[in-house]
Amino acid sequence: FSVLCSAILSSYLLGERLNLLGKLGCMLSLVGSTVMVIHAPEDEEVTTLDEMSSKLKEPGFLAYAAILLVVCFLLIFYLAPRYGQSNILIYLTICSVIGAFSVSSVKGLGIAIKGFFSGQPVLQHPLTWILVITLVASITTQINYLNKSLDIFNTSLVFPIYYVLFTTIVIATSIILFKEWVTMTVVDIIGTVCGFLTIILGVFLLHAFKDMDVSLGNLPQVLHSGQQAPVTQDDKNILIEVDNSSIAPEDKPKVFMIYT
Repeated sequence: FSVLCSAILSSYLLGERLNLLGKLGCMLSLVGSTVMVIHAPEDEEVTTLDEMSSKLKEPGFLAYAAILLVVCFLLIFYLAPRYGQSNILIYLTICSVIGAFSVSSVKGLGIAIKGFFSGQPVLQHPLTWILVITLVASITTQINYLNKSLDIFNTSLVFPIYYVLFTTIVIATSIILFKEWVTMTVVDIIGTVCGFLTIILGVFLLHAFKDMDVSLGNLPQVLHSGQQAPVTQDDKNILIEVDNSSIAPEDKPKVFMIYT
């Protein structure tokens, strides 16, 4: 609902266009994510902070968390300053990777809140405060980079791609943390893979053809001519094109065109 709602509202309130292929990409992303969720295994029941702590200390999850942190630091300190302004996936990948820690923290804090109302000494447990600090830090980072992405790129593109990446990371984290893959059947594995491939196709349609002017109205003309539809710049960043003076006559004035 958030993906479709953001696409519709950004079109009416912000004047941002979402072409026919973008709408198809949104639908494919939702379908792929839904298929993944349907075939995802049920999580293992964890009722106490001690059980949650033992899950977090397992070597598999520690290695997975270390990889996510390395990827996150690489994106924040190396790729984001260089390519964050031009590549929509940089900021959104940071938000999605950090989302693995925020969701795990919410899971643990939910157990802590249940234990608090049942009379367990959860406030004296160090894991409670570790989870609180992790949750605050991860959510703050997510909001920061999500706002940066919204300031630069089309809202109708940001939310679908972020939704897809975030959902994929969260499902992978849940499978590794609670070892849900042990109970998965062959049908669930095939369904999960097919859902993931559908998500990839949806994201590709959203990102690769976002500047093409394709709609139901001009689709017959586009298919008949066999040419690429006119390109429209929907991103909020200003693009400046300078006329190539090396191939132009010397007496021809230089032309600067600014698109908004």
